[in-house]
Amino acid sequence: MYHDEILDRTRSVSIVVPCYNEAESLPHLLSKLDAAVADLAAHGIEAEAILVDDGSHDGSPTILRDATGTRPYLTAIGLARNFGQTAALSAGFDAARSQVVVPLDGDLQNDPADVRSLVDKLDQGYDVVSGWRRHRQDTLIARKIPSWLANVLISAASGVRLHDYGCTLKAYRRSVLRGIHLYGEMHRFIPVYAAHRGARVAEVEVSHHPRQHGQSKYGLGRVPNVVLDLLLSQMLWKYGTKPMHIFGKFGLLSMLASLLFFAMMVWYKFWGEKDFVETPLPLLVVMAFLVGCLSILMGLLAEITMRTYYEASQTATYVVRDICRSGQVSEGPAAPPLANSQQVGRPD
Repeated sequence: MYHDEILDRTRSVSIVVPCYNEAESLPHLLSKLDAAVADLAAHGIEAEAILVDDGSHDGSPTILRDATGTRPYLTAIGLARNFGQTAALSAGFDAARSQVVVPLDGDLQNDPADVRSLVDKLDQGYDVVSGWRRHRQDTLIARKIPSWLANVLISAASGVRLHDYGCTLKAYRRSVLRGIHLYGEMHRFIPVYAAHRGARVAEVEVSHHPRQHGQSKYGLGRVPNVVLDLLLSQMLWKYGTKPMHIFGKFGLLSMLASLLFFAMMVWYKFWGEKDFVETPLPLLVVMAFLVGCLSILMGLLAEITMRTYYEASQTATYVVRDICRSGQVSEGPAAPPLANSQQVGRPD
């Protein structure tokens, strides 16, 4: 019965595609989407495609507008300016109406034909299925090596072992995206957020094609962003609901250092034959003590802020997977529409 319920929940799919200056690629992408949607329909899966134009200044907006006139499954969203891939994905997620959301890149390197294999994997009881570009068609130095290092770092730090965090092609149950609001370039960490909330994460190999049109929008400059976003995501996950722990520990450590500096200062005064003004220790004592006090006060303020947030928004600090009564398993509370995704800014 539970497996049948999962199958019912994956009978509709929203394909979300962010696009930026992809006028040359869009006609080919639309043809591939036509075939993918037809294939999904042949297998009993209703599909829609949401293409988000991220402030393109080529012919992309016109192509998308014209395409919606002949493709009932297609919705085109135009952003006021270039907000970035994560923001474009958020716009598509908010507009999605299906029980499963599948983002993919608009540069034809991801293949829409792989959407069904991701959905089939979801049917096996998973909540997130990540694409793995095992045979990636990109340059070694600028793309493959930085991506490999990022995948190793993210997997080690998060405990969620995936080969390819950077692959946009993933499948999410709608309930997984509830409570996740994306900033910066945080879209790559959705599987981490989901796993921390109890989601079951899997990985399948997907096709990857060389870029045929236009130029890549990403390079080595993204590496620092990935590292900083990883640090942010881990800090929010570990201390988001208890900020006093991180600020308080640092504050206590700083005050302990202040006591150590004070002991050294006294030792030098009476046994080291050095006056207080001959060493920087008095200044270090004062600075370390003040930093410790300020850190503890910041922890108190952060704690008050988080308690106010949870109580005012009535956001729970837990996620219910299912409920069992009289031997019958039912799903947890249904996910509300994603259109108000600004309610939550991090995993609970």
